[in-house]
Amino acid sequence: MADAEYLLDDSNNMLAQLSSENSTEVRWSLVHWSLVQMFPGPVVPGPCRRRGLCLVRLSPGFTLSCLQSENGTELFEMVVLEVEIKLAIEKLAEWAAPRPVEKTLLTLSDEVYVQPEPLGVVLIIGAWNYPWAVTLLPLVGAIAAGNAAVVKPSEVSCHSARVMEELLPLYLDQDLYPVVTGGVSETQELLKQRFDHIFFTGGSAVGRVVMEAAACRLTPVTLELGGKSPCFIDKNCNVAVACRRITWGKFVNCGQTCIAPDYILCEPSVQDRVLEELQRSIKDFYTDDPKTFEDYGRIINRRHFNRVLALMDGGTVAVGGDADESQCYIAPTVLKDVSADSNVMKEEIFGPLLPIVSVGGVDEAIHFINEREKPLVIYVFSNDNQLIRRVKAETSSGSLLANDCLIHFTIPALPFGGVGYSGMGCYRGRHTFDRLSHLRSCLIKQLKMEAVNRLRYPPHTTSKVSWTRWFLLLQVKQGGLRRAALLVTMLSLTAFVVQRFLRRG
Repeated sequence: MADAEYLLDDSNNMLAQLSSENSTEVRWSLVHWSLVQMFPGPVVPGPCRRRGLCLVRLSPGFTLSCLQSENGTELFEMVVLEVEIKLAIEKLAEWAAPRPVEKTLLTLSDEVYVQPEPLGVVLIIGAWNYPWAVTLLPLVGAIAAGNAAVVKPSEVSCHSARVMEELLPLYLDQDLYPVVTGGVSETQELLKQRFDHIFFTGGSAVGRVVMEAAACRLTPVTLELGGKSPCFIDKNCNVAVACRRITWGKFVNCGQTCIAPDYILCEPSVQDRVLEELQRSIKDFYTDDPKTFEDYGRIINRRHFNRVLALMDGGTVAVGGDADESQCYIAPTVLKDVSADSNVMKEEIFGPLLPIVSVGGVDEAIHFINEREKPLVIYVFSNDNQLIRRVKAETSSGSLLANDCLIHFTIPALPFGGVGYSGMGCYRGRHTFDRLSHLRSCLIKQLKMEAVNRLRYPPHTTSKVSWTRWFLLLQVKQGGLRRAALLVTMLSLTAFVVQRFLRRG
C-alpha cells in the first residue's frame, strides 16, 4: 500500500505542476496513468468493493438528491439502481468465489475451477435518456468485480451530469472512480487512453466510433445500443389490455427509452380497435391535455425535438400530433397509413410517435421483422402460446417479451443487451459482474501419481490414444461423485448390518 500512496502523491504533484495547462489530453492521460500505476493487477480488494457499494446505497444525501427531480417527482430509475446495489452486496461473496467445474478422470484429484478476476480500469460512457440508471448500473458491476472506473455521464443531460460530478466523490474514492464531464472533445480524449474495458450506452453511430477507438488497443467493449423494437398484436388477444400496456411502455419518459415499442404490427381487421384503445389509454394516463400533466415528460432538447417532429410526416396522425417547440413538447402521437419505406420506419424514433403498420398475419409480421436489423427487443401480444413460441423461434433479438413492455429490464437475473445492430454484450446483476471480470481458468495439480501421465508421454501408441480418449470423454460431476460416494457408503453399511444379523441368526 505504501507504493500505491507514493504513486498517488507522485501523480498529484504532476497534476499540480500542470494545473495551469489547458490540455485535455494531458489531464485525462494523468487520470488514467494514476489508476493504472496504482492498481496494475486485481484492483479493489473484496472488503473495499462491498464498502463502496454500501456507501452509495446508504448515503442519505445521495438518495435524497437523486430520488426526486426539481419538481419533486420521484425518479423511478433510481429504484432499479437500488435493487441492483442491494443484490450486489448480498451476492458479492458468491459471485467472487471460485467456481468449481466438471472434471475428467485424469484430473479427478486436482483442483479445477474458474476464478473471477478484475479486468483493471473500465471506462463507462452513459446515455442521457436515463442518465442515472444506464450510467451507474454498470458502475455497480464494475465496483463489485473489483475494477477502477472512469465515469463519463452524457453531456446532453447536463444537470444530471453536474449532480453526479458533485455527489459521487462524496461517497466513492474519486481516485478510483473519477467522474469526467464534458462534451465530444472530452469523450474523444478519453477514447485515446488505454482501458481494460469500455462500456458504452447510446446510439449506433457513436457506438461505431467507440468500437473503432477500442480496436486500436484491442480493448473489449460492451455496446448497449437500440434500434426499432417491433410490437406484434395478435387479432385474437385482449386488445384493450395489450394497448394499455403498450401505451405505458411507449410514452413513459416521452418515448425516450431504448426498449420502447417502436412500431406496431397488426392486421387491418383490428387496426381501428387498436387506435381506439390506444387513444383511450393515452387519455386515462395523461388526461385530455398531456401538456399540463405533470407525469408527462418533454423531449431532451430542441435538436431532438425537430428530429422527432420531422418523422411525423411519415404517416397520418390518428391520435395526438400537438407540439410546442418552446417547451420541447410533443403530445403522445399515433400514426396510421404508415408504409414500410417511410422516414419514420428508417430510424429509431426515440420519441412519442407510435406508427401502426398493417400486416396480413403472423407470417408477414415475422417476415417484416427479419427483413430489418435485429432489434433490442421484440414484443408480441397473444393468448396463443404456440404463436408466441413461433415468433421466438423464427426471429432474433436481444430480448423477447410476451404480453407486456419494458418490465424485463427490472429483473436482474435476465441478461440485458442487444444482438447485431442493437448491441453486443449484456449486463444486469451477475451478468454485469461476469462481463467486467476475467474468468480465469485454474487447475492446481500435485507432483504425485506420475504413473498416470505415461498415457500422454511418448511414444504415442494406439493403445495410449484410446485410453486417453476414454478418460477425457468421461466427464465427472462433483455432485455426482458425492452422491456416488454416499451410495457406496450406504450400501457398505447395509451389507455390514445384514451380515451381522445373519451371523446372529
